[in-house]
Amino acid sequence: MKRRAVLPACVCAVLAPLPARADGPPRRVDWPAVTLLDGTLLPPASWRGRPAIVVFWATWCPFCRSHNVHLDKLFASLDATAPASPRILAVAIDTDRALVARTVAERRYRFPVTVDDGTLRARFATRRVIPTTCLVDRSGLLVQTIPGEMFEEDVMELPATLAKRG
Repeated sequence: MKRRAVLPACVCAVLAPLPARADGPPRRVDWPAVTLLDGTLLPPASWRGRPAIVVFWATWCPFCRSHNVHLDKLFASLDATAPASPRILAVAIDTDRALVARTVAERRYRFPVTVDDGTLRARFATRRVIPTTCLVDRSGLLVQTIPGEMFEEDVMELPATLAKRG
């Protein structure tokens, strides 16, 4: 991957060297019920058998803004009805749900968004870097954690990366 270095670090998070893998061996994700901004409830069972790309971001993060443009392009290119197609979930770490909704509308993001109360972040990201992209394979294992903004071509390759995992 051609990931960009996220600088300045003080803008978005405290950075520590982080591999582009899950910390340690792949681990099973214990999915909670997720309520999207539009009110749709995604129960834990809805994630079974589907790979997922989960991105943690914030409305105030300039790196997230660039990253989310690529994520939106990826979302638009996927066939959401295909079982092999990864589900995308953007998780805003902001506490103001109305601000997140306004930001999503202003930037015309089409991907599903939820506002985290800390539950999702605790299950995925062990470090406080944003954006952070997490890849979950179809068996529910967190197989890769990618800190920082990514180039468009790297974001567009994420489904292929998950497909290689089976």
